Amino acid sequence: MPTPPINPPPPPLLQSPARLLISAGPTHEPIDAVRYIGNRSSGRLGIALADHAAANGWTVTLLLGPTGLTPADSRIRLHRFRTTSELQRLLEAEFGSHDVLVMAAAVADYRPRATPEALGGKLRRGGRSLTLELDPTPDLLAGVAAGKRPHQLVVGFALEPPDQLMESAMQKLNRKGLDMIVANPLETMESDMIEATILRADGTRTQTTGKVGKADFAVSLLQEIRVALAARVGSIRAGMES
Repeated sequence: MPTPPINPPPPPLLQSPARLLISAGPTHEPIDAVRYIGNRSSGRLGIALADHAAANGWTVTLLLGPTGLTPADSRIRLHRFRTTSELQRLLEAEFGSHDVLVMAAAVADYRPRATPEALGGKLRRGGRSLTLELDPTPDLLAGVAAGKRPHQLVVGFALEPPDQLMESAMQKLNRKGLDMIVANPLETMESDMIEATILRADGTRTQTTGKVGKADFAVSLLQEIRVALAARVGSIRAGMES
């Protein structure tokens, strides 16, 4: 029987470079074969974060919704999705092999209860009004956070009117078991600029000085993630050695 090594090799959580999974962009939930319910998310921030992380040596996977924008760095693994269900399948497949998830995608809260007949064709204009029944979509972020391993970090986003932003973001941070959340007002959507506050699970926060470009904010956010991941891994290492 072989003698176990005195110093066993480090587990996968200590691999370098760190592995970053990002979701970005909107979802499109079909009404029929040509129409959908969507939102105005551009995916700019998630793409900027992916490009910056890849340029700084991170292993990056980007899950990107239906937007005309694409990352510039060819080292990024890119997977496209359209619906909430497609994004859910990608998250289930990818999250386990990454250290950090940044959930920047604007995921639909509801989707049409479309019939097979509608999805197979195009609803025609009639003389009567049309009523759409909507079903809630699963909470993808809460589901992922609930299954994270000790070394994994999950970062969420809160998009709310300014007068509700901080309270809503803090509630979301705690309710979904996140490590960090980026709180930003509704005006952020479709804009090249962002005015955001990063809230952490320990109660601390960092705020931008007014509006900054999303590419600049991506630099700051990645540094916040780097520090948090190093602290988490350091804590786990200390526990393993004690």
